Amino acid sequence: MQKQIIEKLEAIVGEKWVDTDSERVLSYSLESTNDNYSMVAPEPVSGSVVVKAADSEEIAAILKFANQEKINVIARGAGTALAANTIPDQESIILSLERLDKIIEIDEENMLLKAEAAVTLGDIIEELKSNDHLYFPLHPGDEGAQAGGMVAMNAGGVRAVKHGIMRNQILGMKVVLPTGEIVHYGGSKGKLLKNNAGYDLMQLLIGSEGTLGVITEVSLKLYPEPKANGTLIVAFNDRRDAFAAVPAILKRGIIPMALEYVEKDEINMAADDIGKKWPAENGEYFLIIMLSEAKEDDLFEIGAQLDEITAEFNAVDMLIAQSISERKNILDIRSHILPAITDKIVDSPDVTVPRGSLLEYLDKLNEIEAKYNTKCPVIAHAGDGNLHVLILKENGNMPSYFTEIKEDIYQSAVDIGGTITGEHGIGKLRQKYLSMMYSKRELEIMKQIKNAFDLNNILNAGRSI
Repeated sequence: MQKQIIEKLEAIVGEKWVDTDSERVLSYSLESTNDNYSMVAPEPVSGSVVVKAADSEEIAAILKFANQEKINVIARGAGTALAANTIPDQESIILSLERLDKIIEIDEENMLLKAEAAVTLGDIIEELKSNDHLYFPLHPGDEGAQAGGMVAMNAGGVRAVKHGIMRNQILGMKVVLPTGEIVHYGGSKGKLLKNNAGYDLMQLLIGSEGTLGVITEVSLKLYPEPKANGTLIVAFNDRRDAFAAVPAILKRGIIPMALEYVEKDEINMAADDIGKKWPAENGEYFLIIMLSEAKEDDLFEIGAQLDEITAEFNAVDMLIAQSISERKNILDIRSHILPAITDKIVDSPDVTVPRGSLLEYLDKLNEIEAKYNTKCPVIAHAGDGNLHVLILKENGNMPSYFTEIKEDIYQSAVDIGGTITGEHGIGKLRQKYLSMMYSKRELEIMKQIKNAFDLNNILNAGRSI
């Protein structure tokens, strides 16, 4: 990066908050994609600079300057993205939001928490421990994930069945547009439940992967804390039976907090990796069902119903965890699967299909396995139809058929009304597959939207579309 550019950035944020040290810049140039999918993740281009802004006003000044100089800007959160969303492919200003780390307020009357962008999920959970009647349900897996990044990526994760994904949790946002204007969504206070005035630009920003604006504050919905919680592990010997049970559970009116699917090898690897023990000894395939109810009697009644329903699908065992420590143990193991299996996988496309089509997709996956003479283990947020299909290494290497099997995994989902990504996003890894889902005209419209927000294409250029 040129010296005069560095000096201008130092004038905006202070010399202390501009970092050009190559090793530290490299650490900000990598993300979880590099850790978990090293064979397919791009290597960052050198020459970038890290800038740590203090507030929206400094970010606005940086973006105005970047427009003048036509410099790419990458808004950087915790680096937990999984689609090469923030890995620079050109010299860039890496705009770290780490100083925007304050919880602004908990508004009990409006049942919301307002936080700056770098507040982590762990921070939110800890803050709400002192509040005995409100909580935030979403848990994308990594409690180091930051609020702004969770919004920009439209995070999903484990606990998204009852209350929805990140998009469903946002009441308002403060955003710096690529041209430097500071705007508010959800009303000037970011607290509106309803707003039917004009196009809903806030929804465009959610899931835009840092390409349409820099999110600096978010207002998150809070919910009444359920009084009775329990986690069930239901074991099966056939994964088709496990998937068949999912829509049966939901159509009986049981809406759990989470309805996850895991397989024995992967869940045991995760447990071993963090020094824990997976509680279920019987079965090869498992549903993890997290319940949150108003009364303990309701919890036990639903547990009994689940026992009956899953028995219809040949369940071989059911375990119930009620204590906080037991439930946390299961969630910790489930959340650690991806880091634990990194050495055995090349990639894990996160396709999503309609819940009623889970079995149809499983049949297609069986055909893909036979076609390439391989196994494709699955980890799934089964309650919302989101499957992570594991493409395994062969003798420690990328299989020769990697490109073909990945395309088949995506196309099979699209063919039955699904999508190529349910939560990880497009980034750089999935751009070429967008044409499976959208027509040329639809993609043109998306590019025109990007151009309307970001005329000089300075914000996370070359990502998402």
